[in-house]
Amino acid sequence: MASANATVAGQSNGRRQNRWVQLVIGIICMGLVANFQYAWTLFVMPMDAKHHWGQAAIQTAFTIFIVTETWLVPVEGWLVDKFGPRPVVMGGAICAAIGWIIDAHATTLMHLYIAEVVAGIGAGCVYGTCVGTALKWFPDKRGLAAGLTAAGFGAGAAVTVIPISNMIQSSGYEHAFMFFGILQGACIFVLALMLVRPNPPKDIVPAKRIVATKIDYTTGQMVRAPIFWVLYAMFVAVAAGGVIATAQFGPIAKEYGFASLPVSLFGATLPLLAMTLSIDNLCNGFTRPLCGFISDKIGRENTMFIIFLGEGVALLGLMQFGQNPYLFMLFAAMTFLCWGEIFSIFPATCADTFGSKYAAANAGTLYTAKGTASMMVPLASVLASLGSWNTVFIATAITSIAAGVCAKFVLAPMRRRWIDNTVTQASPQPYLDLPFQTDWTDAPSKSSTR
Repeated sequence: MASANATVAGQSNGRRQNRWVQLVIGIICMGLVANFQYAWTLFVMPMDAKHHWGQAAIQTAFTIFIVTETWLVPVEGWLVDKFGPRPVVMGGAICAAIGWIIDAHATTLMHLYIAEVVAGIGAGCVYGTCVGTALKWFPDKRGLAAGLTAAGFGAGAAVTVIPISNMIQSSGYEHAFMFFGILQGACIFVLALMLVRPNPPKDIVPAKRIVATKIDYTTGQMVRAPIFWVLYAMFVAVAAGGVIATAQFGPIAKEYGFASLPVSLFGATLPLLAMTLSIDNLCNGFTRPLCGFISDKIGRENTMFIIFLGEGVALLGLMQFGQNPYLFMLFAAMTFLCWGEIFSIFPATCADTFGSKYAAANAGTLYTAKGTASMMVPLASVLASLGSWNTVFIATAITSIAAGVCAKFVLAPMRRRWIDNTVTQASPQPYLDLPFQTDWTDAPSKSSTR
């Protein structure tokens, strides 16, 4: 009997150790925490209508959420590298639920801002853990694994954005905050109990077509490398357009006068804003594994070049044709289709360049670029109030196109020289603590090792 129980326990543990099972758990957790960002725009107008705080002040809370979510991920990634994913995600589930509960009872802007700090900590714990562990489980398919995980965050809100919108309309935004905050937090907590520390098979290595370092760099070493800051600047440039769009599509649609316009698509009739957000979230999720997979095939920088140019074109399309409700839906979907992939390609590129051992902390550090980009959200509201949304669209389109050109003609040669040097200079000892040089292209030389 004891032997049978041990066999069953071993089989259960084996299933949990399976890297695809762990990937699926991470994807579901990401989907459950997605609403904390992607459903936010639904709450802006109801909160302003009740409290008259002003849209710019309310969107400052969104910026606080993004900054907290992203800038603490390096710390959360360090905790994951040290203690494993389970306790970090469990803590994140609790914080995420508490954040929306406070939102539901907020009577001042300060309450709202405190709520978004707590919710940001929770969302960051879940996001950073799931992406970081996916990179560790799949050194041979980093683009695809990071893309599938990030897809949970991008597309997860598509399932619940309509129920949230309906609940806000029928029961008030406070009830929606309470109900979905508790539900999502509880589900993430239960799933966290099934997470285990990444332990991929030893014979799984990056494919030959992927240029990857053979040295694992700590976060401190990584941030002293100029190539990291090129990646960081590109991330900020591209993230800005999508983050602004995420927060502002609701106010933009209302200003254009068609937020509540009934729209029929595939047999469903919904208000245009709800339909647009559902489609956008599906595009946002779909592009992440797709572009991650493509980047595994044709290279990270080549994929960046194509997609970043596409985002620039989509933003210019919103500027030129966005006052037509159907073209607004089309170019909004294109914007998300060309924006969401940054959350698969950049983490994969980071792990390719700086190694797997500290992937959670390193990818989390790069992810703080999203928080930097979010600081432009209130600025976008101010610019729009002084002039029009055209200025915002033009600025974000230019930065996205510039990032695409940079990927092809600056990042690609820099990264190849960096990785070529690390490959040739790699020591037989796998985890040497190598100091960085300050040259833009050279990795640490063998003479600099201890």
